[in-house]
Amino acid sequence: MPVLDWTEPAEAPVMLVLTQPSAADFAGPEPTGLGTIERGGARVHVDDKAMINCRADVNQLLPLKYTWAWEKYLSGCNNHWMPTEISMQADIALWKSPNGLTADERRAIKRNLGFFAASESLVANNIVLAIYRHLTNPECRQYLLRQAFEEAVHTHTFQYIVESLGLDEGELFNMYREVPSITGKASWAIKYTQSLSDPRFETGTTASDQAFLRDLIAFYVVFEGMWFYTGFAQILSLGRRNKMVGIAEQYQYILRDESIHLNFGIDVINQIKNENPHLWTPAFQDEVSGMIRSAAELEASYGRDTMPNGFLGLSASLCEQYMHFIANRRCGQIGLDPVFQLTENPFPWMSEAMDLKKEKNFFETRVIEYQNGGSLGWD
Repeated sequence: MPVLDWTEPAEAPVMLVLTQPSAADFAGPEPTGLGTIERGGARVHVDDKAMINCRADVNQLLPLKYTWAWEKYLSGCNNHWMPTEISMQADIALWKSPNGLTADERRAIKRNLGFFAASESLVANNIVLAIYRHLTNPECRQYLLRQAFEEAVHTHTFQYIVESLGLDEGELFNMYREVPSITGKASWAIKYTQSLSDPRFETGTTASDQAFLRDLIAFYVVFEGMWFYTGFAQILSLGRRNKMVGIAEQYQYILRDESIHLNFGIDVINQIKNENPHLWTPAFQDEVSGMIRSAAELEASYGRDTMPNGFLGLSASLCEQYMHFIANRRCGQIGLDPVFQLTENPFPWMSEAMDLKKEKNFFETRVIEYQNGGSLGWD
């Protein structure tokens, strides 16, 4: 047998060099919260916190700086609901009845479901892939996590409705790519988040900070604060006439969730403006006003498509008037002048639809009551 040689081959010795950390290593926590832990870092103070470009540790919730964000998180938790708690039996019977709904009512319902089915996912994608990453405040992020869950519940709602009514799943969930009036809105919305979802995008400059603020306005003020309201009015109008009452009840809960989403977004936008007044230039304000105006025009087109003939109590022209009223109101909430001639709200009953503190017949439906509903105010 050969003799084994255990002698190590001669190699150059390994030199271990220790270098002094650079100043950049102590510049503060990485804004996503996933950077290297700063050993021995100072404790976070309230004044260290900011909405964007914050160098305070975003993993530390306390001390709270924006109590309004935390209160909205608590309100969202108290408003928990699931679509399967709501009976669809009456809706199923009405939908299957050949004379239960007019052709115009069926068209409006299907177009409505088709828009919302994909929209909730688009909003959730924007929260998770863009807004959460760049909003450098932990209490606001806490609410965003709650909102993301609610968007999932809303998507679940439309799956539940489609399945209950036996609708064509492919038709409903693919409408945002097949129906021009819905595609137009979805394309408009995606345009305002594509750059922010790019992993190379970073805030920190005037241009990038304005891009982030523009994205927030597009999704909170327009997408959730304007475009959802035509759909709400359509379905809740049917519910007021005792038609599709199960869907209408679910829309009431979605509307209530969206009211908190909208108010949270408005607060975030205004807080960023207060902390970064250099972003709110006259040119930027003009751009935002133009966004809101064009968005209202897209919504008017959607109303004409979903209701070419209208039905009892509702028409495309009334929905356009309602959208002008809503658009002006949203402008006022973020400090802009109205973009349309002042008009009255043609659907004052919409505010009543947000009030879910109703007594229900125990033998007809399950009682679903928000825990702290009476303490909340709605737009």
